[in-house]
Amino acid sequence: MEAVPETKTKPGLNLARIDELITEGREQKWALIPLLQKIQEEFGYIPPEVVQPIARALGLFPAQVQGVITFYAQLYTKPQGRKVVRVCRGTACHVRGGKTILKLVKQHLGLEEGETTPDYEYTLETVACIGVCALAPNIVIGTTTYGHMNPKKVAQLFGEGKGAE
Repeated sequence: MEAVPETKTKPGLNLARIDELITEGREQKWALIPLLQKIQEEFGYIPPEVVQPIARALGLFPAQVQGVITFYAQLYTKPQGRKVVRVCRGTACHVRGGKTILKLVKQHLGLEEGETTPDYEYTLETVACIGVCALAPNIVIGTTTYGHMNPKKVAQLFGEGKGAE
């Protein structure tokens, strides 16, 4: 199997860069979601410090901005690992051993659902359906889907210990 791909995360908070991103969508309320996506792409999550400046720039209330951030599961309010691991819990994956796959991934990473390793290397999530049921059970890491998962493939994907590639 190939090495685990990385998802984009950048440490630190560059307020000047945030201002640049906000300026691109100034006074355009429709630009909220694309702006949030750009900020998350840049920093790996949406820092709470950006809510007020975004609201001011787009002519929205901070609660409206926060409401959008918390509504969409794919918008993160805390830093994520460089590698976001998503394990499918859909019906096809479940009946083909998805529960066992999730248990093994948890063991390999030392994480529960929604947790991130202290070194921000991995974040573990579950999803309702990945959409490739013919390949069940599935894991997605970043944008790469791994199908027909079994205990041996999980061990190969994550190595014998947390953080192995």
